[in-house]
Amino acid sequence: MTLLTADDVLNKKFQATKFREGYEQDEVDEFLDEVVEAMRQLEAENADLKAKLEAANARVAELGEGAQAAPVAAQETTVVEPVVEQAPAAVPDESQGPAAASGMLELAQRLHDEHVANGKAEGERIIAEARATGEQVVREAEDQRNRTLAQLEKERSGLEHKIDELRRFESDYRTRLKSYLQNLLSTVEDGNEAATPSL
Repeated sequence: MTLLTADDVLNKKFQATKFREGYEQDEVDEFLDEVVEAMRQLEAENADLKAKLEAANARVAELGEGAQAAPVAAQETTVVEPVVEQAPAAVPDESQGPAAASGMLELAQRLHDEHVANGKAEGERIIAEARATGEQVVREAEDQRNRTLAQLEKERSGLEHKIDELRRFESDYRTRLKSYLQNLLSTVEDGNEAATPSL
């Protein structure tokens, strides 16, 4: 699985469901699983970098102790040997060893602090972007719900209007049919079969 980037989180789009409000739950869950996996990988990488830094610090300390022990051994050999020129050569090594080890230790500590700060900043950025994406998804879902409710309300209003028209038509039709039947009864009773009323 490739590591998620901030742009992946920012540009992620979800498909709206057809038969209920909101987004496809499986799709959202899969995306959140990818975000969690990316954060776990960042945490593992951060822990690995901390372990490497500790190993580097131990190595720097070891080299610092070795640098201090080496000039002492060099001084002992210079005392035994009659060569005078080796003693001044051991003095710069003695002064440079701890300074070099201290410099390496500071560099390692600075790198560690930078990696930790970068990891925290990246984690906070991913969380902030995930929250922003979540808020955007919620806003879009609410907008979709409002649009759907407005559309349903409009359709309901139209249906109520049609029902009212049908009721008026039924009432009018009943009145005309009743009038026609009464006229027909009146004609039959009068015995005038020639004049038949029309609707």
